[in-house]
Amino acid sequence: MGRWLISNLLFSAALTLMTFGAAAQEALPLRHGIAMHGEPALAPGSEHLPYANPQAPKGGRITLALQGTFDSLNPLIVLGVAPDVVPRYVLQPLMMRSADEPFTIYGLLARAVEMPEERNFITFHLEPRARFSDGHPLAAEDVRFSFEMLKKHGKPFHRSSFGQVKAVEILDPHRIRFDLSGSNDRELPLLIGMMPVFPAHATNPGSFDKTSLTPPIGSGPYVLSEVKPGERVVLTRRKDYWGESLPITRGLYNFDEIRYDFYRDSNTLFEAFKAGLYDFRIEGDPGQWATGYDIPAVRSGRVARETMTTRLPKGMNGFVFNTRKPLFGDVRVREALSYLFDFDWVNRNLFFGQLTRSNSYFSGSDLASTGRPADEAERALLAAFPGTVREDILEGRWEPPASDGSGRDRDMARQALTLLSEAGWVLGSDVLRKKSTGEPFAFELLVNSRSQERLALNFSQSLSRIGIQARVRLVDDVQYWRRLAQFDFDMVQWLWPASLSPGNEQRNRWGSTAAQRSGSHNHAGVASPAIDRLIDALLEAKGREDFVSAVRALDRTLLSGFYVVPLFYLKDQWLAYSRDLGKPATVPLMGTNVDTWWRQPH
Repeated sequence: MGRWLISNLLFSAALTLMTFGAAAQEALPLRHGIAMHGEPALAPGSEHLPYANPQAPKGGRITLALQGTFDSLNPLIVLGVAPDVVPRYVLQPLMMRSADEPFTIYGLLARAVEMPEERNFITFHLEPRARFSDGHPLAAEDVRFSFEMLKKHGKPFHRSSFGQVKAVEILDPHRIRFDLSGSNDRELPLLIGMMPVFPAHATNPGSFDKTSLTPPIGSGPYVLSEVKPGERVVLTRRKDYWGESLPITRGLYNFDEIRYDFYRDSNTLFEAFKAGLYDFRIEGDPGQWATGYDIPAVRSGRVARETMTTRLPKGMNGFVFNTRKPLFGDVRVREALSYLFDFDWVNRNLFFGQLTRSNSYFSGSDLASTGRPADEAERALLAAFPGTVREDILEGRWEPPASDGSGRDRDMARQALTLLSEAGWVLGSDVLRKKSTGEPFAFELLVNSRSQERLALNFSQSLSRIGIQARVRLVDDVQYWRRLAQFDFDMVQWLWPASLSPGNEQRNRWGSTAAQRSGSHNHAGVASPAIDRLIDALLEAKGREDFVSAVRALDRTLLSGFYVVPLFYLKDQWLAYSRDLGKPATVPLMGTNVDTWWRQPH
């Protein structure tokens, strides 16, 4: 009798807790958006994005251009080279990121979400009107299917992020719940919200991880109407697009047709623009911007040029050491080589003085550690890893080596040789050799464009002054991306872009697990317990102050590892475009986006 009574009391208590938990879950307010920190800037009921023109005319065609080629249409898997047109225009995410906030997403395929302050679960309420281009309604099963495909077969970023999800539960055809307990990752709900959704009924799970040129079905505003492998992709706007009247899409996707043409190299790409073969170009070459646009199209006014200010961090652009190679395993060697890059000479002679030196992984923002001493929160995070951050970097005194601009600075060469000597290298007969083995200091610098080649050859010449043999090898796009994915290189030039809300992508760039995972962006092979912990700290941060401290501590740790030779960045965004195009008056935080532009009616 006593045992029966105790069992019933325990059952009643458990039932009470379950009922209370269910009631608490039901009582959660529905959110129209989620911000990484704080609250979304746009209130419920906002009529359109602040940088979109809801009166923009629809119609016409825009022709865009990309350098390189493609052998697949799915950029979400490791295999193949694919443009981003499918996830950008054909598929859609559950929620859409605003380009005018550090990291905020608003409802798209999901009209609302439930999420507690602890962010230990998130429930998406799907939009009942959402339809795929074949007329099939979107359902929770499509979301679950997409999650499982990307978790199992996606690129390392999706696999590592989605691997933190404890469970997925379909509550009904229009509600799906993700259990995030134990992840301690406050960004994870936003990453799931930005997940592109594939139609389960029209996607073969057995071949999802294989390259394919078959146009996929999606719920987005466009369908693929032409695919010419390696040459052209054409998208046509859907007349039956279900989301045409949504506030989040109002003023977007204004062209009836979007055409992408592909060009093998940068010179051909620019010549095509001069000939009027495409409409919109973001210029990244200072020399081209300074001298290359004295052309009839600009003089006649058919093409406009414009400089736009961007308010994002500039990221790190550098020559990247593959530290998996024994040659670059010693931090003294890596630091030594940075003394041989003469930024002042390069900027003046190759780039018309229009570049700024990279000195942080988050240059040009409050996230950069350079020029400011570490605060108490940073020092507390770094205390568990003594010696990881160099004193001058901890105090904010470090800057990249500054030469005399002559291209042959002897003091820089002496400092480099001193570090190399400490690491066991000796210069003799104009060749730098390992003192213990006589092995010459030689490596390959892999590039995939003429502009990269020009810069690499300059660096190679500087290195030759102290007996280092750096061979520059130019390869085509396919070979370049294949070798990069397999970490089959000694050194490459790479740019890691930055946002005002760095998050899980940092694991893919610097995490120890990513260092051994093919296809990750951890090109340098960084494997550091300190860096792993600091990435966790920035993902766990609830407030902006703690977040900034964690990012700065990460920045200092990366700088102390000398994983790159810091190069440079452009302060502004340079645009050249057809006068027939119109654009909104407001430029968002992240810079202009052609998806808000339109063709001017004649």
